[in-house]
Amino acid sequence: MSHKRFVAALMGNGHIDVIEQEVPPVTQGTILLEVHNSLVSPGTELGGWAQLRAQAQSPVTPSVPKPFGYSNAGIVKEIGTGVTRLKVGDRVACVGAGYALHTNYAVVPHHLCAVLPEKVTYAQGSYAMLAATAMNALRRGEPQFGETVAVVGMGLLGQLTSQLYQLAGNYVIGWDTNSYALEQAKLLGIDATALVGQDDVEAMTDQFTKNTGLDAAVFAFGGDANQAYQCVMKCMKCSPDGHRMGRIIVVGGAKFSVSWMPANVDVRIAARTGPGYHDADWEMGADYPATFMRWTTRTNLELCLRLIAEGKLQVDPLTTHTVPLSNVDHEIQNMLANPQQVQGVIFDMTS
Repeated sequence: MSHKRFVAALMGNGHIDVIEQEVPPVTQGTILLEVHNSLVSPGTELGGWAQLRAQAQSPVTPSVPKPFGYSNAGIVKEIGTGVTRLKVGDRVACVGAGYALHTNYAVVPHHLCAVLPEKVTYAQGSYAMLAATAMNALRRGEPQFGETVAVVGMGLLGQLTSQLYQLAGNYVIGWDTNSYALEQAKLLGIDATALVGQDDVEAMTDQFTKNTGLDAAVFAFGGDANQAYQCVMKCMKCSPDGHRMGRIIVVGGAKFSVSWMPANVDVRIAARTGPGYHDADWEMGADYPATFMRWTTRTNLELCLRLIAEGKLQVDPLTTHTVPLSNVDHEIQNMLANPQQVQGVIFDMTS
């Protein structure tokens, strides 16, 4: 095979270039992947579609190209020493910042890879990173059957998180300022939605919980969340002495200030995809004992892919655009004309 690869890179001026570079060597504990598809995570990777559009409209000199991406899927072409659970020819989903790039060839630690079930396509498999992130948000939330949950922010991560909480037996209301995102959520079967800035969110949420208040809320967006936090606190369940109770799970990089103690509301951070991520000894080496660490990044990935294969976790309706890697900047600039209607963007390395 060629020792060169093509990689999508952010230029710092709102544009994306495709650069050529050497394929990294396949070292101990890694695999070489021939990538078919990758998924763009707009919030984490691009700072949001609106920010990318603002950069494109500003006269900024391009910076040093920055390869990006952390979720792709393809075929194993080579394995490094010590890799026994994967073989050449396996169809796999891969994750990891700096590894699972938007490229035609990627070298990825083997524990950041999961075999695709037969029914799962490469495009579906490229949702693995965000799906596992949503799964970790579910586990951090420790939901109980029948609880009511608000998911604040209905981008890709919020859509996946909502579905998983519903699968766990919860009733979910989605909040967002984007009516298109809420329509997407309705198509996927969410229990209720509230359009922030137009609907009376507090009243609708109170009605949704049958006046008992929320058991939990998930912040699935980034940036300033002070207003959202204040609104969520008013919607949490309340004890007879006036103390708010429940759990707030922060998964999307939301930032808010707490000027008073949040009473009996637990604020939990759900970082990344589960145990093992960014632990090089685990990523490229031996697994944690399953008896003591049942749900790692890899087993979360495997479960998400199983749910996709079984039709329980829906990702196809979230894909609004499929873009050839060779034409990525042109296609992305066209999307920026109406970023509100952009959800899942799949890069195709085969066309």
